[in-house]
Amino acid sequence: MRRKDREVTDINDLLSIVEECRICHLGLIDDKGMYIVPLNYGYEYINQRLNLYFHSAHVGRKIDAIINNPNVCIEMDCDHRLIEGEKACDYSFGFKSIIGNGKASIVSDYNEKLKGLSLLMKHETQREFEFDEKMVNQVSVIKVEVNEFTGKYHK
Repeated sequence: MRRKDREVTDINDLLSIVEECRICHLGLIDDKGMYIVPLNYGYEYINQRLNLYFHSAHVGRKIDAIINNPNVCIEMDCDHRLIEGEKACDYSFGFKSIIGNGKASIVSDYNEKLKGLSLLMKHETQREFEFDEKMVNQVSVIKVEVNEFTGKYHK
C-alpha cells in the first residue's frame, strides 16, 4: 500500500469496516473478461479467516464464473464524505475500504447455506430471521474464503 498513513492494520478495526459497509463488489473473471458485481453480504471471522456469504440465483454469469475459476477479489467501501478545500486541488474524499482476494465456492451443504443466509440477513438488518427449507433451496449461496485483505481509512 502506497499510503501507509492510511493503512488499517488492527484486525478489530478491519472487521469494524467490514461491519459498517453494506455492499461488497465481487470481482470474477470468465471467458468474456473481468466481471464485477455489487452484492449484499454476511460474514464471519473464525480462526483468523474472513468468510463472506452472498446469495444468488442458481444460474447466471456469476455462478458460471465461480464454477470455472474460483479465484475472486473483493472490495467494499463506506463512510464516504467530501473533504472541502480552498482550491480545487485541496479537495479530497474521505472513506473506509477493504480490498482482498480469496476463493469462491457454491455452498451445497444445507446447514451452511442456512448459516450464510442468516449471517447475511443479520448483517443487513441487525435482526434474526428463520428460514424454511423452501426458502433456502430457492437460492444459491456463495462463500468466499478470503485469503488476505487490507484496509484503508482516509479521515
